[in-house]
Amino acid sequence: MFGIGMPELIIILVIILIIFGAGKLPEIGSGIGKGIKNFKKATSGGLEETPEPKEPNRLEEEKKD
Repeated sequence: MFGIGMPELIIILVIILIIFGAGKLPEIGSGIGKGIKNFKKATSGGLEETPEPKEPNRLEEEKKD
């Protein structure tokens, strides 16, 4: 897609490892994952219709009287 092969990906990952260190990588991955999840949730949230409230059951109302 972008012309990035395996050697380029390895170089990028090594640079990221040098900059952030091994301890921060899980936190960075977690943050990116949460961001993607929230983005998907926000983009699909506008398309969903809200369910209409249920009408009360008439049998239950008659039992109360």
